[in-house]
Amino acid sequence: MTPRATTSTLAWPAITVGDRLPDLVIEVTATRIVAGAIASRDFMPVHHDRAYANSQGAPDIFMNILSDTGYCSRFLTDWAGPEAMIRRLAIRLGVPLFPETVLTYSGSVTAVRAEGDEGIVEVELTASTHLGDHVTGTAVLSLPLG
Repeated sequence: MTPRATTSTLAWPAITVGDRLPDLVIEVTATRIVAGAIASRDFMPVHHDRAYANSQGAPDIFMNILSDTGYCSRFLTDWAGPEAMIRRLAIRLGVPLFPETVLTYSGSVTAVRAEGDEGIVEVELTASTHLGDHVTGTAVLSLPLG
């Protein structure tokens, strides 16, 4: 996994349209998939039982959408910092995410504007594997103006 330690919030005035977010690379294991399903109380067997996933036509267990939402949020807040608030996150699932896969998040800023005492930043994001795009989406974050 990509080590990252963001301890300060980005300065909103320094963000411009076209800025690229630093990639986040996650090595996906069966343990990570099962732990995410359990933590989000998703007990559907395709997320923890390989034989059941196989009986449903999948080659292995696969990540659930609640875990994907959590990792998308992490990708955004790792970049923006601890004072950033995710106001909206809209994602679409693509190819399944199986164990022993490398998942790479990337993104870019598509819009910036001030609203009241907040700096609003819009972002497009993608999380891809060797099979293709696993998640695509958009997000709106707010940051302090000062």
